[in-house]
Amino acid sequence: MIAPTEKISEIDALRYYRALLLPRSIEERMLNLLRQNRISKWFSGIGQEAISVGAALSLKDEDYILPMHRNLGVFTTRNVPLYPLFSQLLGKKDSFTGGRDRSFHFGIPEYRIFGMISHLAATMPVADGLALAYKLRNEDRVALSFCGDGGTSEGDFHEALNLAGVWKLPVIFMIENNGYGLSTPTSEQYACEHIADRAVGYGLERMVIDGNNFFEVLEAVSEARKLARSGKPVLIEAKTFRMRGHEEASGTFYVPDEEFEKWKPKDPLARYEKWMLNNGIVKEQKELDKITKEIRHSFEKDLQKALKAEDPLFDQDTELTRAGLKPQPSPTSNGKKHSVSEKRMIDAIHLAQKQAFEEDENYLLMGQDVAEYGGVFKASEGFSDQFGKDRIRNTPIIESGAIGAAIGLSMEGFKPIVEMQFADFISCGYNQIVNNLSKGRYRWMPDMNITIRAPHGGGVGAGPFHSQCPESWFMHLPGIRVLVPSTVNDAQNMLYTALHDPNPVLFFEHKKLYRSFREVSEDHCQIVDLESARLVREGHDATIITYGYGVIWAEQLALEYKKKGVSVEVIDLRSLAPIDWKSVVQSVQKTGRVMLLQEPSEILGPMSEISAGITERAFHLLDAPVVRCSSLHTPVPFSKELEKGYMADHRMHQKFDELLAY
Repeated sequence: MIAPTEKISEIDALRYYRALLLPRSIEERMLNLLRQNRISKWFSGIGQEAISVGAALSLKDEDYILPMHRNLGVFTTRNVPLYPLFSQLLGKKDSFTGGRDRSFHFGIPEYRIFGMISHLAATMPVADGLALAYKLRNEDRVALSFCGDGGTSEGDFHEALNLAGVWKLPVIFMIENNGYGLSTPTSEQYACEHIADRAVGYGLERMVIDGNNFFEVLEAVSEARKLARSGKPVLIEAKTFRMRGHEEASGTFYVPDEEFEKWKPKDPLARYEKWMLNNGIVKEQKELDKITKEIRHSFEKDLQKALKAEDPLFDQDTELTRAGLKPQPSPTSNGKKHSVSEKRMIDAIHLAQKQAFEEDENYLLMGQDVAEYGGVFKASEGFSDQFGKDRIRNTPIIESGAIGAAIGLSMEGFKPIVEMQFADFISCGYNQIVNNLSKGRYRWMPDMNITIRAPHGGGVGAGPFHSQCPESWFMHLPGIRVLVPSTVNDAQNMLYTALHDPNPVLFFEHKKLYRSFREVSEDHCQIVDLESARLVREGHDATIITYGYGVIWAEQLALEYKKKGVSVEVIDLRSLAPIDWKSVVQSVQKTGRVMLLQEPSEILGPMSEISAGITERAFHLLDAPVVRCSSLHTPVPFSKELEKGYMADHRMHQKFDELLAY
């Protein structure tokens, strides 16, 4: 083992030894429990403790660490209480997630630990967001994100490194290169000599270290922290070896025996013990044996308590409440009158953001071309000059990276807005929304005040990649609002309210509505009810339930049929998640006939859920089968003539006549 560059006191040397020995001892105990079938799975970090422990010891307590499967040493070195930690590993009631997620899939904000998800590298952009928060507040803090060698092939790895380099963030990326991604050796994972070589392309500092040398880890992370704080983010590749399988069930049959022989003498604990003996920190092996016995005894009481602890009991209301939405902001109206003016929807979107930014400096806007250019639809025009580039931030083309960074910012009290240039591109950020954001509060995370704005919809001849309506992709996710305004007044007040909502919000804005009409609205935004549908037009012969641009179609149809003596009620859902079933059922009860109108194609569009819900809740009130009117089940065509035939309004009259004729 390379000796430390500075003399270490006997007290510190023994403290470090205990820090290395504790996760090793816990792991060995857990492997025994696994063999006894008392735990279901284990991802071993045996042989890699120097990286986790050394990194945690080199950072300040205020620095965030974002660990992975094999970083038990992060939790023990940060002095996380062992009883709830063991309860977590055992899936018990008193665990950090209450049995809702497994092993190390949890975080503890008070210990500055952000938990992983199974989708590798997904928390690396989160580290960027945390680091940006520190930079904006000029705090002496950094974020360190772990990743395995296999995870460095994931897109989030590259997006996170690129963003860190562009924004010069105080962040450290620690790659534990243990030779295998499950069974795939590194020779089949990347072609460069070192993963750290990639740092150069992203403008990051680069380090390649012996991850099994505790002192080398200490020195590297300490130096990396200084560099990161000076605006030079760092990529560290720590060479190590996985002495056990990917997880215990996978075994190690795919690893050549000579690899184990090569790495066995490099065991970080054995090397540290040898260093202590050689330097007189301890005089003989029995002193080490005594410490080992003490460490093994130190956690046994908490472990036995966890083994005997209660399993979580299923309670449906508790589960639904935890997974669902927090209460929306309370509507406000102080009776004060404000000036009014005629606006387009894009003006309303601009006003809502502008007012929020003026009232609270914790709002940030991130996205492609949102700063000087003002966004492709000019929703942030002038913001860069008024609020500065710290708060109005152009990002590289990184939808996933931007959403991940928003999660990190939100953890530190910021209120980020992420603009998708087009809603179609939200697919590139799907994993962050589905697996990191929507499940967050259910698992362990605090409230996430994050708003994702997404210009959607066709009718403008933009073709299949700039015209989609992907809102139904997200309706089934608990814990996320899906909102779609159809009027100027709703656009400004619903967005303003969304910006104050403690829940993540997906806010879809129809591109064709941005500048196609004007309405008079107040020049001051209000907090409004986000969960109630809007009665657009009263009627008694038939109901059209729709949202977004469909409201324009429905009103046109209602006016035409009024001349024929048919009274049409129009309901604008406004919120697709949650759904205002009370308003839906009340309208069905009134008219007995329903047409569900949507711009997306029929199969699994939003109206599929409305149709199913009406069947369950109001079948006995119907005088005719529910009719759906949707766009064709094809991609959105580019030709405006083809697009006219594709759109739902092309067959709207035919469908409505079928409903009336039943």
